Amino acid sequence: MGAPESVPEADVVGHRGVLTIKDRAIERIASAAALQVPGVVRQSGNLSLLTGRELPRADVTTGGGAVAVNLYIAAEWPYDAAALTRRVHDAVARGLHEYTGLSVHELNVVVAATVPAGPDVPAEQSVPVEYLESDIVASRTVPRSEVPVVAPLPPLATPAAAPAAALIAVASLGLAFVAARELLIVRGTYGGAPWLRNSFEWFGRLHWQPWIAPVAAMLVLLGFAALAVALKPRRRTHLPLRVAGPVPTVWMRRTDLARMCSAHATALTGVHTARTVVDRRRAVVDIVAAEDASGAELTAAVRDEGEPNLALLAEPLPLVVKIARARVRADSTESGGIRR
Repeated sequence: MGAPESVPEADVVGHRGVLTIKDRAIERIASAAALQVPGVVRQSGNLSLLTGRELPRADVTTGGGAVAVNLYIAAEWPYDAAALTRRVHDAVARGLHEYTGLSVHELNVVVAATVPAGPDVPAEQSVPVEYLESDIVASRTVPRSEVPVVAPLPPLATPAAAPAAALIAVASLGLAFVAARELLIVRGTYGGAPWLRNSFEWFGRLHWQPWIAPVAAMLVLLGFAALAVALKPRRRTHLPLRVAGPVPTVWMRRTDLARMCSAHATALTGVHTARTVVDRRRAVVDIVAAEDASGAELTAAVRDEGEPNLALLAEPLPLVVKIARARVRADSTESGGIRR
């Protein structure tokens, strides 16, 4: 027997090159694996092919030998959401590991569309996936690595400098038009009196005039005002609501909160009208009540109806109730007079 051939010294793992798997390839593998699950169907159209929004589709993020996947699928209706997503998770995780060697760090399945199940449509060949209801409970109880929570930005009002920015944009467009006109005049394309040259010549011949000092002072004040407006922080337009997470993710406008309080107060017996103003410190409910309505009972009733609405806030506001009595005006007219 001949001696076994020796492996060349250069043929080692470190010298074989680098294997790079594009994110697009991983997305196609995840989509193909999801299609193998019973209940997941392909949804596409002419517009979807042009925009790349066909289903299923995947968005992936790779790093450190792992991949995070956001998978959007179309499912046949009706379906068991828990069972379907678990099967999709197992099939995609197995497919990505077999074809790319990457482990799935996180897989989010989003059912973006539903399709009525057709009785005459044959079921596609599926990959067998073991599934138990206890797997879902187990997957929820497995400790996961701590992920830093980033608080989202709260809704803010339009910047105070927005009108000034719009004026600057309009002025810039006007200056561009004037510059283009001057260029056409210089090249002889357009005949007319130049504006910029005449203006600069007038400005060069300008000497001290009494109106220059007031104009300069007004421009200085205008500059400081523009600087203050640019640095002014944007005010918050919404109030955070009480949520289960560590940071607020749901907000409500003060106007909507005031409308809720006013609607509940108006529905009470003895209340003619109700108006609510919600500011940063409190919520004030001004009601116009009937003459025979008890003030203490009406105040307690308004609080019982309004305070649950304010309890939705992350920092509940105190409720202030103000009662005004309705005045009954008796209109009397003389004979032959006009009643208004």
